[in-house]
Amino acid sequence: MSNVAGKAYVLNALSPMRPWLTWLERLNYMGARAVPSQLVPLLGLSFIHFARWVIIKRDQWPDFGQGKQKLRNDYLLFSSNFNGTWDQYLDAFSDGNPTGVDLAWISSTKFPHSIPSTPFKDYIRVNQIDTDYYYNAIPGAAQRDVKAALRVRRAILSLAEQHASLAPADFQKAYVAALRSVQNDLGYQGYAPVASSDTKNADANRAAYVQGQTEAASALL
Repeated sequence: MSNVAGKAYVLNALSPMRPWLTWLERLNYMGARAVPSQLVPLLGLSFIHFARWVIIKRDQWPDFGQGKQKLRNDYLLFSSNFNGTWDQYLDAFSDGNPTGVDLAWISSTKFPHSIPSTPFKDYIRVNQIDTDYYYNAIPGAAQRDVKAALRVRRAILSLAEQHASLAPADFQKAYVAALRSVQNDLGYQGYAPVASSDTKNADANRAAYVQGQTEAASALL
């Protein structure tokens, strides 16, 4: 079990809501969709891959043979992937947009507000569901690494198109210009510091598979 894969961390939290307060949560999310500018402080946090809140009514849980559940509460599922540590992420959440975070959990039972951050972290920790299996196709890359790689890819594709029509001297100029434009994107992917023993073990277990994929890709070139 590990919530970490390479540089990425997955966070799932399930918090109860009183059914007669669920409408406040729905109203808040309708407002967020109507006025997305209120999410700008969170959207500016580039280490967040995504964050999603889902309202699950007490009569919407699937039946896998256990029989119909009789629940008193609705639930709010929060799911997010991000780069960095658990503490850094929640600190950025509470510091970056405390009002938005409070509204996101406005109906959740015993939610302490996002400021101060310690009770907020305690609340998330109590309601967090650890991940049994977390797959990351590019564990050595953070979100910024992926964006940088895409910029390099676009530059290479553009050079490939120009190669057929430009004279050698002109292509050299185009190459130098392209290289200058992406020189800050030519970084090296690597793993973040070990966050836990689970993470270290997971990386060790997948090492042979990752190496095999690299060798297979090289054989195709």
